[in-house]
Amino acid sequence: MNKVGDVKSIITSKYQTTISKEVRQYPGIAVKDAIEWRVEKGKVFVYPVKKNFLSYRNTVKVGPGDSADDIEATRHSRLEKYRFG
Repeated sequence: MNKVGDVKSIITSKYQTTISKEVRQYPGIAVKDAIEWRVEKGKVFVYPVKKNFLSYRNTVKVGPGDSADDIEATRHSRLEKYRFG
């Protein structure tokens, strides 16, 4: 792991800030990721929230089917959704 030195950022009038490239790359933070703020003994810690992918296992029930037919049906329904007129 690479060590990241002291990095500063500015807080905007909407209380937003930018996470610098070297900081967001360190824990692997990407667009739309969530971060968790924790205050402990007067210090603020920021942690990336990692989704536990395996916790979703067996939540979607699927049966035998034809992938090609499923893909074609999905394409057709998307075309209908965005069709004008």
